Amino acid sequence: MALAIAGLLAFSVALLYGLRATRQPNPTTAPTASLGQKTIATNAVAALGYIEPKGEVIKLSAPTMQEGARVAQLLVNRGDKVKAGQVIAILDSRDRLQAALEQAKTNVRISQANLAKVKAGAKSGDIQAQDARFLRTQAELQGQIAAQRATISSLEGQLSGNKAAQEANIAKIRAELRDADGNCDRYQKLFAEGGIAEQERNRVCLQAETTRSSLKAAEADLRRIVSTLQEQINEAKATLNKTVATLQKQIEEDQAMLSAVSEVRPVDVQVAQAELLSAQAAVKRAQADLDRAYVKAPSNGQILKIHAWPGEIVGNDGIVDLGQTDQMYVTAEVYETDIARVRVGQTATIESDGIIGDLRGTVDEVGLQIGQKDVLGTDPVADVDARVVDVKIRINPEDSLKIANLTNLQVNVIINTNDRAQIIK
Repeated sequence: MALAIAGLLAFSVALLYGLRATRQPNPTTAPTASLGQKTIATNAVAALGYIEPKGEVIKLSAPTMQEGARVAQLLVNRGDKVKAGQVIAILDSRDRLQAALEQAKTNVRISQANLAKVKAGAKSGDIQAQDARFLRTQAELQGQIAAQRATISSLEGQLSGNKAAQEANIAKIRAELRDADGNCDRYQKLFAEGGIAEQERNRVCLQAETTRSSLKAAEADLRRIVSTLQEQINEAKATLNKTVATLQKQIEEDQAMLSAVSEVRPVDVQVAQAELLSAQAAVKRAQADLDRAYVKAPSNGQILKIHAWPGEIVGNDGIVDLGQTDQMYVTAEVYETDIARVRVGQTATIESDGIIGDLRGTVDEVGLQIGQKDVLGTDPVADVDARVVDVKIRINPEDSLKIANLTNLQVNVIINTNDRAQIIK
């Protein structure tokens, strides 16, 4: 009886040990590790991993201050090689920010002119005469603006009235067309039933076709009216802008001349200088805001994927994915029980079903943090909550070119933890 109990106890201990051995890697020994048809006959660490470019995949996006921004222009295609600082995309805020910058620069010029005016001094009579010229030019500008705006308003009113009248005419013809089509349908049925002559049917249906032609002509007239008057409006606006620009330039010249003959007071100079500094700071802010409308590559690399096309809002995935594919890496997820045997400089062998032949690389970086496993293999009983450390493996240059287009491909990794390890075929 005692022997039976002892035997049962020994069997239970052995069974428990066997179950634990199958659920976690051995932290002390790893005499062999399989990689396809090859076996490393020395100490090695096996892990799953994935391919990525040097420095990981970079998601280029719009600045956080421009939430909801749209892509106005996309200047690259998938697979393009780009250089650091190259413009990848232009956001739809570019024109608005460009206008803000021009306004800020204009304010600087105004402040500069004002400072010059304050610093200059002259006789009271000269100041009054120049001020009169300045006011006269301003009045001329206001008069020209009022006249041109009246012309534009008249053309816009004419466009609105003619358009409304023609649209009413079109609506009337459409109603007539519906009646004519209905009559044609009724006469067609009567003709089919032998109730009327073919000539009578043709007469009624011809009226429908005539009305349809009238509708097309009326719609063409509407387009012509809108096009002609809109062109006249655009010409009037262009004339207004030209007039404003010409007279504004004259005003600036008069203002500069007025500044040249003005008297100087220290307090006025200090105020003018402060205004100029404020205007110059506003230009810098506006320039910085405008620069953010141009999404640029932070480093040399290749466009891996496009997430936002022209007209689309930039989402959480950004605009494009960028990677330095000239040098590829593999991130291997090494079990925490094996990480103590991994060192920078150790060689590694990588293989995958998506790659012809094995890849070679060198451990370039060992992570400093333990996390959960992200890469899942095909083993149905594998521990998906295993704790792992990311190990960066630099792929040899000759192999890096082979996988430049395989970012995120899952791979199997064998890290040789013995400097004298040999591969047995």
